[in-house]
Amino acid sequence: MTIRAELTNQKVMNMSHKSEDLLPMGVRGAFDPHFTTAVRAFAKLFPGPRYGGGALSVYLHGRRVVDVWTGWADRDGTRLWTADTGALAFSSTKGLTSTVIHRLVDRGLLSYDVPVAQYWPEFGANGKADLTVRDIMAHRAGLSRLSGVTTTELLDTHRMEERLAAAPADSLVGRSAYHALTYGWLLSGLARSVTGTGMRELFRTEIAEPLDTDGLHLGRPALRAPTVAAQTLLPQSATASVALDFLAPKLSLLPLSGMLSALHAPGVLGLLQADMRFLDAEIPSANAVVTARALAKTYGAIANGGHIDGRQFLSAEVACGLAGSRSYRPDANVGVPMSFHLGYHGTSIPGLLPGFGHSGLGGSVGWADPRTGASFGFIHNRFLTRMVLDQASFAGLAPLLRRAVANADREGASAVREFGAPYPTLRRPVSLPSER
Repeated sequence: MTIRAELTNQKVMNMSHKSEDLLPMGVRGAFDPHFTTAVRAFAKLFPGPRYGGGALSVYLHGRRVVDVWTGWADRDGTRLWTADTGALAFSSTKGLTSTVIHRLVDRGLLSYDVPVAQYWPEFGANGKADLTVRDIMAHRAGLSRLSGVTTTELLDTHRMEERLAAAPADSLVGRSAYHALTYGWLLSGLARSVTGTGMRELFRTEIAEPLDTDGLHLGRPALRAPTVAAQTLLPQSATASVALDFLAPKLSLLPLSGMLSALHAPGVLGLLQADMRFLDAEIPSANAVVTARALAKTYGAIANGGHIDGRQFLSAEVACGLAGSRSYRPDANVGVPMSFHLGYHGTSIPGLLPGFGHSGLGGSVGWADPRTGASFGFIHNRFLTRMVLDQASFAGLAPLLRRAVANADREGASAVREFGAPYPTLRRPVSLPSER
């Protein structure tokens, strides 16, 4: 080891010790002291077992400067959150699924402006032959609705890919209309057509393995995996599921009900209760189980020109093309501007958080800000709890994190030490775009 490397490692160790001394009660991990206020605010989101647990991670110029976690990973408040606890990311999954597609573009297997049917011939049915990969990734495919889908079909990724390939586009084709669940199956069908592999495996080989983290899974991690899924907090009574199934068809007939028709299938709430059958399927829009550090590291590479840990995760050309322009036209399903571009979105509130990424139901967020070189990963296991503003919880952290990033960038920040399990070393390394 060189003298410079020894000094760098010593600085990281010293900074980790200093930050660990500043950790709020019940919080574990480490952080650069510039982020003290943000970490304290994060800790206050989880005041007791009834409020679950979560994790926050920040990367700056490709280096991890925050990695903290706290709270409880189960509904009974008996299992503490650990470095390898993963949470159901809901729609933050879409950002990861999109990242798989960008990796395939980098390998020359896909191109954004080529019709999907050129790669996936079955998709050309019923007038969809001209829809491009870019159209799908901008939620303009006109295939957002789940009309007639059963929970059995919802849990069968092959069946959902077949249904969407055969379906006609609706009247919203060409307009941004958030594909809350169908987006993932559209991309998994596309990816399968050029790789022969499902999205669950591609999550591991195209993201987790090159980033050397175990904390990225589509669906429930295997029994032997270091990452363990937290239980999602929500009412366990069957009454809530029955009430939703009764009301949803009636509400879907109302104006501006597109979001409900894009999300609801009979019995879907029950899939999140008890042992969470939702995790045993492959739902590339909504059922990733991730750690905050893995989420932040993925976006950390994107925010850093595609480069991280001394390697090129995405080519600079692809990484630089992922930021779209701001749009003020409301999304037809969400009702507010989302600025969807190549699978990511901007914020609906101008100035809140520059950059792009993807948030999820309940409030999980993966985000990149290439302008500052910063990325954020925030996860938790709350959903329909007493914390009624869970969906907006990251909005409270965002200005604190932005201020900390600015100060850390100006004054210099130190990376924190490694936490969490790396990718299992049983398999050969996957080559990266720069190595092909």
